[in-house]
Amino acid sequence: MDVPLLYEIVTIFLLSIFVTVTCNKIKLPATVGFLLTGVLCGPSLLGIVSDRDAIDHVAEIGVAMLLFTIGMELSGEALNRLKRPVFLGGSLQIGLTVLAVMGLALFGGYTYQQGIFMGCLVALSSSAVVLRIMQERGSTNTPTGRLSLAILVFQDIMVAPMLLCVPLLSGTLDLSLKDALFSTLWVVLALGGVLLFARFGLDRLMEAVVRTRTREILLLTTLGLCLGMALLTNTLGLSLSLGAFMAGLLLARSEYSMSVISGILPYRDVFMSLFFISVGMMLNVDFFGQHFFSIIGLTALFIVVKSLLTLPAVLVQGYPLRAAIITSLSLAQVGEFGFVLAASGLSAGLFDMEAYQNFLDVSVLTMMLTPGLMLIAPRLADMLAGQQSASAQAVQESDEGESHLKDHLIIVGFGISGKHLAHVAKESGIEYTILEMNPETVSRYRHKEPIAHGDASQPVVLEHLGVTRARVLVIVISDPSAVRAITIEARRFNPNLHIIARTRFVTEVAALRQLGADEVIAEEFETSIEIFTRVLTQYLVPRQDIDTFAARIRQENYRMIRRMSTPEDSLSSTINRLPDMGVQAVRLGAASPLCGQSLAQSELRRRHAVTVIAILREGITHASPGADDVFEPGDVVYLFGKTDKIIAITPLFSGPVRASAKSKDSGKEQLQPAR
Repeated sequence: MDVPLLYEIVTIFLLSIFVTVTCNKIKLPATVGFLLTGVLCGPSLLGIVSDRDAIDHVAEIGVAMLLFTIGMELSGEALNRLKRPVFLGGSLQIGLTVLAVMGLALFGGYTYQQGIFMGCLVALSSSAVVLRIMQERGSTNTPTGRLSLAILVFQDIMVAPMLLCVPLLSGTLDLSLKDALFSTLWVVLALGGVLLFARFGLDRLMEAVVRTRTREILLLTTLGLCLGMALLTNTLGLSLSLGAFMAGLLLARSEYSMSVISGILPYRDVFMSLFFISVGMMLNVDFFGQHFFSIIGLTALFIVVKSLLTLPAVLVQGYPLRAAIITSLSLAQVGEFGFVLAASGLSAGLFDMEAYQNFLDVSVLTMMLTPGLMLIAPRLADMLAGQQSASAQAVQESDEGESHLKDHLIIVGFGISGKHLAHVAKESGIEYTILEMNPETVSRYRHKEPIAHGDASQPVVLEHLGVTRARVLVIVISDPSAVRAITIEARRFNPNLHIIARTRFVTEVAALRQLGADEVIAEEFETSIEIFTRVLTQYLVPRQDIDTFAARIRQENYRMIRRMSTPEDSLSSTINRLPDMGVQAVRLGAASPLCGQSLAQSELRRRHAVTVIAILREGITHASPGADDVFEPGDVVYLFGKTDKIIAITPLFSGPVRASAKSKDSGKEQLQPAR
């Protein structure tokens, strides 16, 4: 049996393995490897693929699946935050780009119809390339990641109107008012039916599927919903990816959302690989060689112009210059739907063949350059933004006395972790201030929290927050490059500041400690501890034993990382070779057997290898208590020793605490940690 398409796909996959492995050796991302594979397979070189249209159709499924998984990852709150960037940022980006390119086209002797068409081509960016790279780097949930996603979603929405504009601009469209009204009514009815199904039928369907406990049925249902919605929007004249994105958003609301996303990921990756390969096939090597310098010049001009035109769409929303630069460079490529639009323009007479080939070559080059542009974007943004960036000048305080704080806590990032930390700090009587880069979040919490808007990587912003007088800085944002920049600047301002940073991966801990962070919490590592804690709990292992296990694993892991990140001849390396010691505060409960005992009678040092260095009672700290000092209920006891030893004896201090003035004032005075 002859299956030509299967033969071509197998050949393409085998060639892509060789190319991507080679790219990996020279530190190039897999995306570039797939694009190069497409160039090799294309008709201008090896000519392996004879039916490129079939490959293109299969590749479109990969883009749809990518947008489906992106939609699945968005929570209701995240989607609500995206409304303003989608419509304000997206409309400004497309509007400014179309107007500017039309002006340049008129200056170059083209008609205004051709100018509008070229503006539409330039305005579109590649959801497939940008979101794929962001997912690989874990930056989808950063401010720049959310901004890029919002603008890309709006561009997908505008694909259908742009395609409709092609025959309008060429004068070949003959559409009656009746046909227009009928088409609009059909779209409204179809989308209304989808919303009704999502509201009343989706959860019931998913519950019935999950109850079968059959993985195959769950996978088929997921693929059916994803591709079915994509097919529906395509029938309505919209893009496949927009329908898949909507399907992802609908399923994200379901309580069974996490059950479906894992099954579709392998299929998404396979089809996405085909998409990048199909894009690479469009590059005409002969034409590229004949017009090498003009194509390189056009590519550079395209990236610069599009980046500059995207900047205002981000800045107008209140984001700092640094975020605007990173977002603009991330979107400085031609979109996958630009190829469809260009083909329509060629057949409608808005394009000649030479211009079409120039566009294809520039498109492929911009996609190939995107991983590199996104890699250097943070550094370039730091250079261009400088100390006098817009965010530094526009820091807004919600409390007039905020700049006079002393010994306070600075929280950078007001997501879930930041909100929990602020709540606990407020309950504990700790003064704090918050810095957040999302202007909508700042506006929402302005009258509830001491929150300001700005970019903490800018030195003037940290000065404004009183970093030189603060005791602790906690960085809980998702942008790895911003975390590094903030750590460097904060350590430079205040050598005694205790810096706690959050990161996603254990591999980033050593680098952040080298830059000056005192403690780095790796989500990957802490998640593993939480998992084994839950497992041991199910096996009824005593809680004290579980806490001891967790403390010992934390000690061993972070001590190893500290040794990796500290020079052998430094004082810190000498300290790191000692057992992990620390000071922790424990409140004495009324039911504790220690109540009424003296320090000597408790024998804490002899029996448990911990030392009492201070007792906080009635708001007064009693340092170096004597052997005859007696423990009283409500005391806050400061213990010095190995972390696992302290955690092991914590239950000895437990018990209900009597409400008194002692506990109310206990947070007002803190023991200063040794430096």
